Amino acid sequence: MERVQFQQEQMLAELKDLVQKSLFNQSEVKQIVKKRTQFETALVRRIPKKSDFLRYAAYEMNLEQLRRKRVERLKLEKTVPSISDYALVRRQFQIFERALKKFKSDVGLWIQYIQVAKREGARSLVGRITARALQLHPRVPALYIIAASHELNHMSPSAARALLQRGLRLNADSIDMWREYVRMEMGFVEGMRRRWTVLGIHEEDHPIAEAETAEEALTPEEIAAKKGGDEGERARQAIMDGAIVKSVISSAAKALPSINLFSVLEVLIRSYPTQERLRTTLLDHLYSVLKNTLQDDPHAVKILATRKLRELISQENSDDSVIAESEEFVDALQAANESFSMAVSAGSTNATGMADVYVEFIEQWCKLPTLDPNLRTYLTASLRKLARQPNVPSLLQVAYSRLTSPSKEAI
Repeated sequence: MERVQFQQEQMLAELKDLVQKSLFNQSEVKQIVKKRTQFETALVRRIPKKSDFLRYAAYEMNLEQLRRKRVERLKLEKTVPSISDYALVRRQFQIFERALKKFKSDVGLWIQYIQVAKREGARSLVGRITARALQLHPRVPALYIIAASHELNHMSPSAARALLQRGLRLNADSIDMWREYVRMEMGFVEGMRRRWTVLGIHEEDHPIAEAETAEEALTPEEIAAKKGGDEGERARQAIMDGAIVKSVISSAAKALPSINLFSVLEVLIRSYPTQERLRTTLLDHLYSVLKNTLQDDPHAVKILATRKLRELISQENSDDSVIAESEEFVDALQAANESFSMAVSAGSTNATGMADVYVEFIEQWCKLPTLDPNLRTYLTASLRKLARQPNVPSLLQVAYSRLTSPSKEAI
């Protein structure tokens, strides 16, 4: 109980200050003391529970929110900060520190502490917490991502890059980390482009980029970009053309040749707010790497074959009926069908998988109500042609029979 009494003594100054400022009355202060005593008593038992710490922290968060609302409502004049202005937040941090002494292995608790510190604007504390968390849990990708995000939010791309590179050395199989690394490098390029726009500088002028990366985190392109002369100008232009992002994509594919990785990166590049020219360049590189990395993967073939179709569908304010009647759509559908047909006919080691994704493609478009009947006939004829070839999976014939069955309303 001595520890409980010690904590009670520590809160006297802040409670007195709250009463002097008329933010809480004596009755409310007594309730606060009673509640805190209950929490402290629970924490000093032989085997404290994590839930006890979290309930205590949540109580202090609610108390701080109430204090801030009353300060705003009473419109108190701004004076020199007193102990009650920061004591409740400090107590939240202390509770988490005490909790982490008992539950160091709980990654979720570390993340909650980081989020609380972020919300309170304790930038330096966030840095210290993430550093400690990474020392104890170097193989948790989420911690690297949180730490890198914090550095980026405070204009430290070099520190963010160093953190992600360090994390990837230990967690090369993390799709989330590769995605965030690509996102960060795309943000770096976009940030440079926007600064040049504000300064009235065009990319073709090959201006000298502002040096904002630490030497240990620089890529070869950035090191060259810091130099003067033609070499520096070419390197700076290469950065704006996505050379660094392309390098990261290639490294990701080499470290983690997974279709899930390529799918995630494709979604990221398509959705990231950047210039269309850069987006097209990066997608071309991504598809090129995918083709060379996963040649016999059915889902890779599907992504490559349906690229143009998906681009048409993803256009803003697109209408299925309008798309299905456009000349671009007809060309894209034909190109996709031919790509699938070639992949199935090539006799892949995963012939069944290839046939399965092709059947899925045929059925998807044949069931589209707005599809032109001639195109539907073209797709089913292609399927029949493949189904009649020797040594092809039987599911092609089954799919053709299913699509041409008289009971099929969609056909």
